[in-house]
Amino acid sequence: MTTPSNKKRVLSGMRSTGKLHLGNYVGALENWVRMQNQYDCFFFIADWHALTTDYADTSRVKENSVDVLLDWLAAGLDPERCVMFIQSHVPAHAELHLLLSMITPLGWLERVPTYKEQKENIKEKDLGTYGFLGYPVLQSADILIYKADVVPVGEDQVAHVELTREIARRFNGFYSGKRGEVFPEPQSLLTPTPKLPGTDGRKMSKSYGNAIMLSDPEPVVRQKLKTMVTDPARIRRTDPGNPDLCPVGDLHKIFSSGETMAKVNEGCRSAGIGCIECKGWAADALVQVLNPMQERRQKYADNPRLAWDILEAGSSRARDVAGATMNEVRDAMSISLDYEPPKGPTK
Repeated sequence: MTTPSNKKRVLSGMRSTGKLHLGNYVGALENWVRMQNQYDCFFFIADWHALTTDYADTSRVKENSVDVLLDWLAAGLDPERCVMFIQSHVPAHAELHLLLSMITPLGWLERVPTYKEQKENIKEKDLGTYGFLGYPVLQSADILIYKADVVPVGEDQVAHVELTREIARRFNGFYSGKRGEVFPEPQSLLTPTPKLPGTDGRKMSKSYGNAIMLSDPEPVVRQKLKTMVTDPARIRRTDPGNPDLCPVGDLHKIFSSGETMAKVNEGCRSAGIGCIECKGWAADALVQVLNPMQERRQKYADNPRLAWDILEAGSSRARDVAGATMNEVRDAMSISLDYEPPKGPTK
């Protein structure tokens, strides 16, 4: 893969939690596919980040990583147009994380909004670990080691990019020398995140058991849609509804054509159609999106070695870039691997 020098660099990743769902696609992956034509993109599978909450059982980490990659390739990420790699296959992430942790004040980590939020919401796991508290520093290392210009995020992740900017600023303040500043301060690139409910009306999530997976075959998609909650005002078939208050209506807004959306609006508000018919139209739209993805996915699923080779090639490319950055970091901190004895008079 050759990289045009005039393209800005993007860095983003996903935890290795296995097969992806429609929320992952709409919230990030669809945008990544567009970005690979505009930016120098580095996308990584964050297997170390997965350990911050799932450290007790690591038996499926590698299998989950491959499943994530298969869904990336199915969605349209192209190894000729972006770098895809596994975080743990680039050890420099861990080295930079360690060095940045030496200069990051504890208070900066304790104020990260998602830290308290996840500790409150994930009660079944012990998150009182150094790894969980320090994962924003690892995120900063992930970004800074590639000198990313922009990081695509939703609004809930802006605080993480701002922390990365603060850490970069602090590092540069301590260690900038004859070469100038080591790290550029990355910018958040706010990405549109359409409201995508799960089958129970809550945010789509595998942990809620309400997700439609990118790999779900057509019969499964249609069955899941049949059970999806609708506008609570439509108790009887003759009751008019409001697509703006209906989770199925939210799916239509994202995936259905303008023509179908017009039929939904008119038919639902007048009670001219029932929820079963409306759900069928939504399923039709989803299947049109998912079928081509699943055909692409199957090509790689039939040859998993090819998928793994893509990750290894991407990891090799990532190691080259990360290694060059770490040489600068060590030099700036006067801990480079080379040793030059001090100059002085010889006897």
